[in-house]
Amino acid sequence: MSLAPATDEALAVPGDRAAAGHAPQPGAAGTMRIVVAVVAIVAVVALLMAFSLWQKVNGMQEQLARQSADALAQAAEARTLARQASEVVRDAAAKVALNESRIAELNLQRAQLDELMQNLSRSHDESMVVDIEAAVQLGMQRAQTTGNAEPLLAALKASEQRVARAGQPRLAPLQRALARDADQIQAVAAGGATDSLHKLDDLIRLVDDLPVVNDVARTGGASLWAPDPLPADAYWWQRVWAAVQQEIRALVRVGRVDRPEAVLVSPDQVFFLRENLKLKLLGVRLSVLSRQLDSARFELAAVTTALNRYFDPRSRRTQQAATLLLQLQSQLKDAPALNINATLTALSAAAAGR
Repeated sequence: MSLAPATDEALAVPGDRAAAGHAPQPGAAGTMRIVVAVVAIVAVVALLMAFSLWQKVNGMQEQLARQSADALAQAAEARTLARQASEVVRDAAAKVALNESRIAELNLQRAQLDELMQNLSRSHDESMVVDIEAAVQLGMQRAQTTGNAEPLLAALKASEQRVARAGQPRLAPLQRALARDADQIQAVAAGGATDSLHKLDDLIRLVDDLPVVNDVARTGGASLWAPDPLPADAYWWQRVWAAVQQEIRALVRVGRVDRPEAVLVSPDQVFFLRENLKLKLLGVRLSVLSRQLDSARFELAAVTTALNRYFDPRSRRTQQAATLLLQLQSQLKDAPALNINATLTALSAAAAGR
């Protein structure tokens, strides 16, 4: 430091001055010693401070060296981990690419399978629609030929069940049309048949009470002379004579015979005549139930002919039976036609792929 030369000069001054012949002054030596002591103290403090600083710098250098070594080790480890991560990422990317290629292949195969299934389903649906149309047309022809709605109704219900089992959403309108037409035909057939069956039951019950033309006890006839009305104050013997006259008039009838075969019917034949009418009416009932309207009308015409030929037209029961027969003929003649337009429209739409 710069203090050392000054100290040497200060030490050299008294000697030089003594050597030069100057006499020392009183108190100067003490001051010099103080200065020297202060300088020595300052030099020691400076040395201690320099040593302390050197130790601190040395510690800092060691710490920096350790931190640098740790950083280098961490950097090396990080590079190792990064390299491993890079390898893992490359492997994962390769696996992802492989999986994506496999997924693309699976999607392509699935699309091809879906297209194939759609083609097969479309072909199956088209063939099913053709079969249903043929079955419905056949049922319609049989119903029109026989007059019985059962074949058509059976074809509609079977077709509806077949479409329901197929489970195709695009055939849902066809299923609804089949169900609607089947319910309509069943309701029309059941409603018209119910009224007709009630009238037939009434006719069958009336047959046993219908008076025949040659039934003397029921019909009576024109007498040879007209009965004389009795006054209210007639005597008893007049009343007895009137009763005798009534019995005599019952023994003889005068009338015009327009149908001799009806007059000549015996009581035993009347029984079989009534039973024959019942059988004919039962046949009409079966024809109505089976929707064979032509056969039912033919049987009703035969029953009407027998009623007009063998039974008394003046009887109230006979007139009631004739009225029921006329109503039945009108109902069977005006029977509603079978209508399946909704099903035919739905079949056309399904066949066109709509």
